[in-house]
Amino acid sequence: MSPQDTARFTLDPAFAVGEVDPRLFGSFVEHLGRCVYTGLHEPGHPAADDRGLRTDVLDLVRELGVTAIRYPGGNFVSGYRWEDSVGPLEDRPRRLDLAWKSTETNRFGLSEFVDFVRKVGGEPMMALNLGTRGVAEAIELQEYANHPAGTELSERRIGHGDREPFGIRLWCLGNEVDGPWQTGHKTAEEYGRLAAETARAMRQIDDSVELVACGSSGQSMPTFAQWEATVLEHCYDLVDHISLHAYYEERDGDRDSFLASAVDTESFIENVVATCDHVGARLKSKKKIHLSFDEWNVWYMNHPRSSAMSPDKDWAEAPRLLEDHYTVTDAVVLGTLLIALLRHADRVKVACLAQLVNVIAPILTEPGGPAWRQTTFFPFAQASRHGRGTVLDVRPHSPVHVTEQYGEVDLLHATAVRDGGTGGVTVFAVNRDRTAPLPLEVTLHGMDLTSVAGHSVLADADPEARNTLEAPERVVPHPAEGTVLDDGVLRATLEPMSWNVIRLA
Repeated sequence: MSPQDTARFTLDPAFAVGEVDPRLFGSFVEHLGRCVYTGLHEPGHPAADDRGLRTDVLDLVRELGVTAIRYPGGNFVSGYRWEDSVGPLEDRPRRLDLAWKSTETNRFGLSEFVDFVRKVGGEPMMALNLGTRGVAEAIELQEYANHPAGTELSERRIGHGDREPFGIRLWCLGNEVDGPWQTGHKTAEEYGRLAAETARAMRQIDDSVELVACGSSGQSMPTFAQWEATVLEHCYDLVDHISLHAYYEERDGDRDSFLASAVDTESFIENVVATCDHVGARLKSKKKIHLSFDEWNVWYMNHPRSSAMSPDKDWAEAPRLLEDHYTVTDAVVLGTLLIALLRHADRVKVACLAQLVNVIAPILTEPGGPAWRQTTFFPFAQASRHGRGTVLDVRPHSPVHVTEQYGEVDLLHATAVRDGGTGGVTVFAVNRDRTAPLPLEVTLHGMDLTSVAGHSVLADADPEARNTLEAPERVVPHPAEGTVLDDGVLRATLEPMSWNVIRLA
């Protein structure tokens, strides 16, 4: 193979992007389909604990390594009445959920969610209803959840059996209110004012809260960028983050473009950063707004492989919705999306894989039966475990190919993270070529690295291979052969269409 067929980059600790915030490895639990009911929560299941949580699922969530967990939506939150979700189960009302045409029983509510988050070692990220509700309900929920004692709302929580405050620090000011599908859809002016008013009131209770303003629901929205600019004109000094949402799927058999989806992700991030910084400059503020990429994933919105986008109006309880069954191809794409987030760790401080169980999720369950890992489980778990530390600046020289959607694209997509404690480095790399292996050479400067601690690969001769109830371990990562570190140069061969984790010690 000729030298021009080899992908190369150089790593030097003097050239870094920024520190990884652990909350980059967050997830998302919405009252949608079977994410909660028969996913996380199934009283009567053989593995259920005393509060109805499935311990087999808890074990997988811990293995996945999720940190911040966003709740309770999503589109669901724009019709959410938090009062319905607290107190004795027998007193909680059943409600129609307009977002997903379902009946919400409220058997799993705020206390159960906080209990779940604590059991998996995560951090709660609470979304507020700024669709059908407003400032008053937001600060009432904040007081109920976080005030120690001595007021009607805090004493109500104590009376419900939760003596200790929930300590929720991270709050989303609504969800996708730029979208006409959202209950309580608003213009940027309307939402910007409401977000500012809500943020100001919440900071009067506790100025240490972290607040996320709603950005655009996607880069393709007709109001994109103007929405962010208008909203931030109202609340720039009152919020800490602005949100981004993006989902990707293979369209019309164009797999090369699908494998290059992270080109769009990186463009989206950089365009939002530019918009935020433009507003900051106009306001003469030294503050930097960070990004909360709090919904991202592969999602087949209109594909027979996925359960229905929305059911008929039968208002069923926990119907099977959005239960995508992911392939090796999907897992490799998800890996590129993780690389895109890490490559922008200086500004992306929170990110939530949407969602956690059953609904476009890395974990699947069957009611009364087992839970298992989808193909997408593995890139996320490996990135969460090995992607903590300082992201190094990776600027690859790579062979390219032409895609229909994104034009000329590097075959190599990569990043690297240095562990501040051990000095070890992990390289995350994807070969986007569907048929040919890709030689890789990485030159190391200024680092005392002497050996390859491991090279894990997720790839398969069958690009449609997936894990199922009948074959839950059909797809798992495998070790690569021939990867060496010699005289400061790492040499490896990346299998066709593969996700690679190379650890250097």
